[in-house]
Amino acid sequence: MNTDPIADYLTRVRNAIKAKHRIVEIPASNIKKEITKVLYDKGYIQSYKFDDSSIQGTIKIALKYNPVSKEAAIIKLQRVSKPGLRKYVPATELPRVLNGLGIAILSTSKGVITDKEARNLNVGGEVLCYVY
Repeated sequence: MNTDPIADYLTRVRNAIKAKHRIVEIPASNIKKEITKVLYDKGYIQSYKFDDSSIQGTIKIALKYNPVSKEAAIIKLQRVSKPGLRKYVPATELPRVLNGLGIAILSTSKGVITDKEARNLNVGGEVLCYVY
């Protein structure tokens, strides 16, 4: 039984990067789909595809690597808010990851967005993870 699906998602992506895989397949959920869209929009992954042929469905993510150095675009994925300890922040205390070089993914009333978008919309929410 998986008690934290977002941590499982991040771990699968992290493991695929360490193993230098091109594609990683993850069981789908709505929050995972939204996180995948944010990662794609910010340029951390090459592409994604939602496959709804089975009951739960899957997400296929094509990871992005530097063609010269073969280094992944994602250096670190860190889970912040956990089921045992949720981390909520108001709009005035939104985190800055690596002084703005990375992103924090938040679940807000406006949907799953980055810390920069949350600052522009002046909304707070639950900090799901840091990506850089």
